[in-house]
Amino acid sequence: MNKTAKIASACAACAAAAALGISVFSLNRKDSSDPTYSAVTEAPATKAEPTEPKAIPANWSDVYEYAPDNTGVTARAKALLRQNPDICGYIRISDTMVDYPVLKDPGSIEAGTPFYGAEAYKPNWFYLSHDLDASDKRSGTLYMDYRDRFGWDEDDQSENIIIYGHNMMDNSMFGSLRRYRQDYSFYEQSPFIELSSNYKDYDYVIFAFLITSGSYASTDFVYWNMEELDDKESFDSYVARCRRDAMVNTGIDVQYGDKLLTLSTCYANEDNSRFIVVARRLRDGEVSGDLSSVKHTDEYIKAHQPETEKTESSGQ
Repeated sequence: MNKTAKIASACAACAAAAALGISVFSLNRKDSSDPTYSAVTEAPATKAEPTEPKAIPANWSDVYEYAPDNTGVTARAKALLRQNPDICGYIRISDTMVDYPVLKDPGSIEAGTPFYGAEAYKPNWFYLSHDLDASDKRSGTLYMDYRDRFGWDEDDQSENIIIYGHNMMDNSMFGSLRRYRQDYSFYEQSPFIELSSNYKDYDYVIFAFLITSGSYASTDFVYWNMEELDDKESFDSYVARCRRDAMVNTGIDVQYGDKLLTLSTCYANEDNSRFIVVARRLRDGEVSGDLSSVKHTDEYIKAHQPETEKTESSGQ
């Protein structure tokens, strides 16, 4: 599938200083269309004026042209969709603070569009600084790339779902993902991700987490532009790059045809770097919560065999 260029810095800017109350990061939405432009600038701390949550009209389904799919929207999704028509799922990771609805970025927004307000926004910008009810919120929300497909038809779903969230100092949003890179043993504790669409629940197992660039100018790995891995070559290339730069060799087997999930958050503002967590959907017979049930590569299994088993398998 042909993909239009996307602003790399929309991969969820760091907000640690804002959470500490020392300074805030202002998102300069309209200053540049250059894909290498950093959306984050540091500004003196100011006290934000309180904002009133926007009321959702009683006739929201008419205003936003949403109608439940005849394949069956889950009860949770129905309730969330009444709050925001951009709801596309729900994500949860045990032993972290990741336990949130996921919104689908609406793409380009013209000024004065109902629900979104008076300002215009570029794709993948609105939910960087808005809450579930579209009111202003510095920490934003978790949102899916505007080009991703995550509907009821699994054959039509994107090969790689990409979700963005701020790296908050208080561990909200995707802040608690830092535990994976700060303590490698945490992976063994929480290797699974629960991601639900509006129609079905899915489980994923993390196979890599890594630090990479978030700028077109400084990387040949534009992960944020790799949702549709339609062919084996592009799929294998994405997986191989994630494995190459991974902080830990998890040994999880990943094959063309698996559905992938990439979580993206900031690592360091100075060099526009990102921390990403990459997972694949569980296959038939694999059980969430039981890592031993998950298929690992032959190389990994062989390398982690007890010495006695290695000797026996070699015939010595």
